[in-house]
Amino acid sequence: MVTKQTGTPGAGEAVSVTSRIQHALPEMSAAMVKIATFLLQHPRTPLEYSILELAEETGTSAATVTRFCRLIGFSGYVPFRVAIASDVGRDSAASWQSDIGQEFRPEDPPTTVLSTLISAHTRSLQQTASQLDLDLLSLVATRIATCRHFDIYGIGGSAVMAAELEARLYRIGISCHHWVELHAGLTSAALQDAECVALAISNTGRTESTIQMLQQARTAGALTVALTNNPSSPVAAAADLTITTSAFGRFLQPDDLAAKHVQLLVIDLLYLLVAQQNYSRATTTLAATALAVSPHRRAPRAVRASARREERHPRPPHQFPAGPQDRLTHEFSEITTEGRNT
Repeated sequence: MVTKQTGTPGAGEAVSVTSRIQHALPEMSAAMVKIATFLLQHPRTPLEYSILELAEETGTSAATVTRFCRLIGFSGYVPFRVAIASDVGRDSAASWQSDIGQEFRPEDPPTTVLSTLISAHTRSLQQTASQLDLDLLSLVATRIATCRHFDIYGIGGSAVMAAELEARLYRIGISCHHWVELHAGLTSAALQDAECVALAISNTGRTESTIQMLQQARTAGALTVALTNNPSSPVAAAADLTITTSAFGRFLQPDDLAAKHVQLLVIDLLYLLVAQQNYSRATTTLAATALAVSPHRRAPRAVRASARREERHPRPPHQFPAGPQDRLTHEFSEITTEGRNT
C-alpha cells in the first residue's frame, strides 16, 4: 500500500526526521500528535525503544506508531529508526567539523595530530611575522613607553592575552591595566586622554564588549590600537591603528590556539620594543622585582650545595658598585645566572 504524501518530503531525500514530523503535523490524528510531540522532545528515543515501548510511552498502539511512520514517509518502524540513527550520525559529524574541523579525524593517531598542529602553528607564526608592519609596531611601542596610562581590553580567550601583556609591561614600569568586564572597562576608557594608549585584542574582531571599550577610549582621546586576525573587522574600524595577525586554524573553533600563539608573538615583540625605549628603567624595575621574589623560589640543588660550602668556608664579602641601580643590576645578574643553571 502506498500512502499519499501531500507535500511531505520523500524518504530518499536528505531531510531530518524532525523536519518530516513538523511538516506532517497538520495531517496527524490526535493519537499521532501524541507521538509527534513526544519525539520532538525526545528525538533519539526510538534508538532505545521498541515499537511497543514507544506506543506504551505515548499512550497509543503499535498500529498507530506504524501509521505515524508511514505518514512521514517511511514504510515502517524499522526504516524510521534507521533514519533517526542517520540523523544522529550527521549531527555528530557536523558538531565535530564545527568544533574541531576537517583537519583532524577521530581515528587519527597521535603522530598525525601532532604533525598537523605543528604545521598549522608554524604557518601561522611565519605568515604573521612576514606581514607585521615593524614601523607601526615601533610607533605603538614608543607611545606606550611614554604614555600616562595604557588600557588593554580583551574578553574570553583574549583576556588571557591581555593579562599577559599587562604583567610584562607592569614589570618594566608601564602604568597599565587590562579590562575583561564591560562596565569596568568603559569606566576606565572614559578616563583616557591624548596622553594614553588603548589596545583591544580580538581574534575575530567581532567581540561587541571589546569594540565598545575601544570606541569609548577613542572618543576620550586615547590612541587606539586593535590586535586582530581580521583587518576588516569592526574592532579594526574602531581603532586608529591595526596590528594584523594571521592564524591558519581551521580547527578547535572558535578558540584555536594557533591564534593565541601569533598573538603571543606580537605581545612578546611589543614588550621588547617598549623595554628598549627605556632601557634604564626596564633594567632597574626588572632587577628590583626579581630580587623581591627571589627568596620565595627554591634554589637549584647545585646552588644549595654551594651555599653550604660557603657556610663552612666563608669567602670575603662581595664588593658591590656604589650606585643603587648598579647594585640592583648586579644582584639581578646573579639571580638570572642561577636561573640559567637550573
